[in-house]
Amino acid sequence: MRQLLLLSVLLLVLSGCGRNMYEQARFEEDEPSTFFADGTSSQPLPEGVVSRSRGAIDEVFFTGQDANGLLAEPPLEITREVLERGQERYNIYCSPCHNYSGNGQGMIVQKGFVQPASFHEERLQASPVGYFFNVITNGYGRMYSYASRVPPEDRWAIASYIKALQYSQTVPVTDLPAELREQLSSVPQGDQAGQNGETAQVAAPGEGADE
Repeated sequence: MRQLLLLSVLLLVLSGCGRNMYEQARFEEDEPSTFFADGTSSQPLPEGVVSRSRGAIDEVFFTGQDANGLLAEPPLEITREVLERGQERYNIYCSPCHNYSGNGQGMIVQKGFVQPASFHEERLQASPVGYFFNVITNGYGRMYSYASRVPPEDRWAIASYIKALQYSQTVPVTDLPAELREQLSSVPQGDQAGQNGETAQVAAPGEGADE
């Protein structure tokens, strides 16, 4: 009798086991749905929703664009610390393809990978900072999205550093600090790109033996 009772309890326990709780009916991201009028299961957040982890942050911080298009100015204060952080993250994630100088001749390109465009092309020189944030977030061409690897704050830091890197290659000599102008004055005339108040190319930090 006792064995029969134990067997009955065991059968009841086993009958409750299964993957029903794990394999629940649910929608995957961006899966179609007839429940909502727009036909998609991924619905926009209700107006006024505030992130529990970040607080009330404007959506442009995560998209790089507003109603007028891509942002021309980053939505955070650009300090020396932000640019240094951007340089650090750029050297880690971007330089293997884009090189430390941004010319698209990074190490894996030298090993045979397809060369990306130089950041110093006229088209990219004219691109706003929001463009670079958007590309880092969503990917472009052969470049995949870094959204899962690089948080938004660092994406803005990298995008801002890229704009600073672009400026460093065409900066007017008159805008350079006095000590840099003195260094340029010691460079042979044929090697100066910024004679007569034109522009000078300033080497990007990190350029050198590893290129």
